Amino acid sequence: MKMIRWGMFFIGLAVFSLGISTTINVNHLGLHPWDVLSIAFFDNFGLSIGSWNIIIGVCLITVSFILDRSYVRIGTFLNAMIIGSLIDFYLWLDFLPKASYTWTDSVIMMIGIVIMGVGGGVYNAAGVGSGPRDGFMLSISDKTGMSVQKVRIITELIILVFAWLIGGVIFVFTFLFTFIQSPIFQFVYMRMHHKLLDMEMLQERKVS
Repeated sequence: MKMIRWGMFFIGLAVFSLGISTTINVNHLGLHPWDVLSIAFFDNFGLSIGSWNIIIGVCLITVSFILDRSYVRIGTFLNAMIIGSLIDFYLWLDFLPKASYTWTDSVIMMIGIVIMGVGGGVYNAAGVGSGPRDGFMLSISDKTGMSVQKVRIITELIILVFAWLIGGVIFVFTFLFTFIQSPIFQFVYMRMHHKLLDMEMLQERKVS
């Protein structure tokens, strides 16, 4: 089962990264706050979008480790490194649809968000470690006593304002992102999670 879980984890990361890369190509419509920040850093300081994704992830992991190391596992580190690397790889391959500044860009954005929701649900269902952002939110929630949802809203608003101040592009999909992605993520996560549990129960019965 460990092999299946790790296989799901890596497949989920690959799919999730593909979704991010798809949305980046039409980022003038607005992205998730954390991705707005990565692109803003890229525009201002160079390196690559994936590199900034990794740097931000490592910073969040460091804070999480200081506050509550139980949220930091090997999968957390792999999440930060692999997603950032794959974003750069997909963008380097240059095979994804480009912005045309017409209505089709909205379709591309929607497809990218759906892909992210599916990929995020798959790799989280694997249960080998939360992502840097999730671990950060959970550790802050534990220390402050605030709900995870409240911590997420406050954190992402702060990130969004900071990204905007350094030139990040904010538009309509920045505010729609979570409402579109979350239901897809939840559906895929629950389906894959239950399938894994069913497989583990079958395996236990065979062993016994």
